[in-house]
Amino acid sequence: MVQKSETIWFDGKQVPWDEANVHVLTHTLHYGAGVFEGIRAYECADGSSEVFRLEEHMGRLVNSAKILGIKVPYTAEELTEAAIETLKLNKLAGAYIRPLVFIGEGAMGVHPGDNPIRTIIATWPWGAYLGEDALEKGIDIKTSTFNRHHVNVMMTKSKACGNYVNSVLAKTEAVADGYHEAVLLDTTGHVSEGTGENIFIVVNDVIYTPCVDGVLGGLTRDSILSMANDLGYETREEPLTRDMLYIADEVFFTGTAAELTPVSSVDRRQIGNGLAGPVAKLLQSEYFKVVKGENPDYEHWLHRYQV
Repeated sequence: MVQKSETIWFDGKQVPWDEANVHVLTHTLHYGAGVFEGIRAYECADGSSEVFRLEEHMGRLVNSAKILGIKVPYTAEELTEAAIETLKLNKLAGAYIRPLVFIGEGAMGVHPGDNPIRTIIATWPWGAYLGEDALEKGIDIKTSTFNRHHVNVMMTKSKACGNYVNSVLAKTEAVADGYHEAVLLDTTGHVSEGTGENIFIVVNDVIYTPCVDGVLGGLTRDSILSMANDLGYETREEPLTRDMLYIADEVFFTGTAAELTPVSSVDRRQIGNGLAGPVAKLLQSEYFKVVKGENPDYEHWLHRYQV
């Protein structure tokens, strides 16, 4: 269950949580044409707080909307300020942040006409997405029977609401089959991504991840690639096959919600020793140092604020 906060920023105003409602004929509710972001704020070691790569997330939100032909009524800078305002009002030193841009009620049909564009930013406390144990012990995943979107079927560079029906199907199937998560292949049969995460493998201390062509290029993915290079690892972005996961030394997911979560098995094949591998553990440790403000080399990724 989501833990309620006091207010949600809704079309430029702070609205009490229980009053942030929409009509049942809201266009996006029926047709899925909306965009969102997942962003995290962390409490830092010095007592301050920070939002990780906030400006980039808000920039991607606006670009996602542009891809769908939706004009956001606010700039990325205004949305950045609104997110910080909402965190402070809700007294959240650490939180999950969910901006959403959607098409409101009015015309009811596939074409939205001149329906209003609505915008919200919600914030609430949230722990590890896949469970605290998963960060250390890893998770069991399966190859989904569902393929990831083809680049000319859905707009894969837009974090669009409707795109995630694909994720819901894959995640529901995986959980029903006794797994924690799914990995999806693209329409060529190559490894794509998880239901809400990017995927990496490690072979002989070389870090591989699928090409960004057909996946949503995650900001956590980008961060881990940068950090891995700074730590001296060789990184390669290239097509991966399903059986490459089976024989990898390590497999792990990255994402705002998942952070860096190791994979212990794929399709019942144990990965490594079945626990977090050394590369994943090091990158995970360094990542948490960064988001908690303990590594000044990455201060430019942090938007600091004080509750």
